[in-house]
Amino acid sequence: MGIKLRGRALYRLMKIVSGLSFCMYGYDAGVMGGMLLHKPFQDAMGNPTGVWIYPMIVASYDLAAFVTSIVIASFTMKIGRRGTIIMGNVVAVFGAILQASSYSVAQMIVGRLLTGFAIGSISSSVPTYLNECGSKAHDRGPANAINAMFLMGGIPVAYWIDYGFVHWDAQASWRIPVILQCCFAIPAGLTMFFLPDTPRWYYARNKIDEGDAALSQLYDEELDSTAVQDTKRHIMAAIEIELEANSSIHWRQFLTLGIVDTTKLKIIRRLVICFWLPMLGEWMGISLLAYFAPVILSGIGTSSGTVSVISGVLSTCMFLGTIPLYWTIEKHGLLVAVGGREEQWASVVLLFIIVIILSYGWQANKFVYSSEIAPLEYRHLGGAFFSSGEWLMVFITVFAAPIGLDNCGWSFWFFILAGNIAAVVFVWLLCPETAGKTLEQVDYLFIGRGFAGLRRDGVQNVDQIEKHLAHEHVEGQEKAGE
Repeated sequence: MGIKLRGRALYRLMKIVSGLSFCMYGYDAGVMGGMLLHKPFQDAMGNPTGVWIYPMIVASYDLAAFVTSIVIASFTMKIGRRGTIIMGNVVAVFGAILQASSYSVAQMIVGRLLTGFAIGSISSSVPTYLNECGSKAHDRGPANAINAMFLMGGIPVAYWIDYGFVHWDAQASWRIPVILQCCFAIPAGLTMFFLPDTPRWYYARNKIDEGDAALSQLYDEELDSTAVQDTKRHIMAAIEIELEANSSIHWRQFLTLGIVDTTKLKIIRRLVICFWLPMLGEWMGISLLAYFAPVILSGIGTSSGTVSVISGVLSTCMFLGTIPLYWTIEKHGLLVAVGGREEQWASVVLLFIIVIILSYGWQANKFVYSSEIAPLEYRHLGGAFFSSGEWLMVFITVFAAPIGLDNCGWSFWFFILAGNIAAVVFVWLLCPETAGKTLEQVDYLFIGRGFAGLRRDGVQNVDQIEKHLAHEHVEGQEKAGE
């Protein structure tokens, strides 16, 4: 029994449900940081003294998300985008319960590992789900912008809840904030159960009737309408062409980071981009600012209470920076921000500017772009590559940043500056513009001249390329029949 909504109303519900899953993603990433030095939490953990214990509690979540992103790639195509999101939300509830009821480091780490598994599942599947369910080419950008708002909004929500509860000297003061993530996971998982999967996944799994029904429901038109039939034809043609390209894929090509790619549709290069794009985003410093804002701001010569308030406002600005994306992401496409050095009180102003620009120019774009460029038959792998790159670099940041800031001081920021420069070069050379193209047309953006396989305006007569490849495919079938 599914939800009977159709057309834009159905897609709006999909965006809200996906957003709730991503809000939990942001909330869970931020909720533990405010509790590590809280006395009731330390008492519950047995007041451990090992220098590795608290970092391990935090980083186990990131490490689990990284491993999950790789492991689930082996079966997510079977259970679908919707099934992967449901699985993530269900496991998140169990992880939250284990964490909130913990009276030992071991139980807390197991709970964090479960939640990391959940977030790895959600972060690798939600952008793909939204992109594949949009009935218009311009749906993808605003949908993922809303997703980024929910994600970045979850961080300050967690921070301010922590800030309010840490003044209460009781066990409930840290257990309540931790269990509150269920308020996102339960409604998201339950509602997703009644929503359809994506038409493209149904067709890729040869579930033609279900694909027809989902496509008709999303377009709010009869199956025999021109819009529905045109979209179905393009999807089926893309599936056929991608299947033909399978024979030219070899794992050794991944070792060249996509430079050597003999596949017709540049499948290797596109999957490698899915991995490196989020890694560069983390190298640019967004998670560093989210995790360690109080540490970074501690040198400005003011009280710890003031630093805490400034850190909370800073995380709120991360959220505010994503709001303009809804109206501009399809106009400006993929943007990159370049950060810089911070020093004393002037650094506070720079930090506020940097987090807003990073949130606006990178956060939503990386999700929408990576799920757009991955080929349909490999979109589950693209999601896995994206999520593994994201969480691997977050894991590295959690361990490396405190050491770098402590040992190198302000010169550590040259490392972050290098990440910003690398991101600019990477996007300019390897990332063709996808705004305004259907997901099937994106396949053909990587065919053509130049290292990026495309002129910078994103147009190389995509329609003619599509017709040429479709004609080439029909001729191949005719010859095979002879």
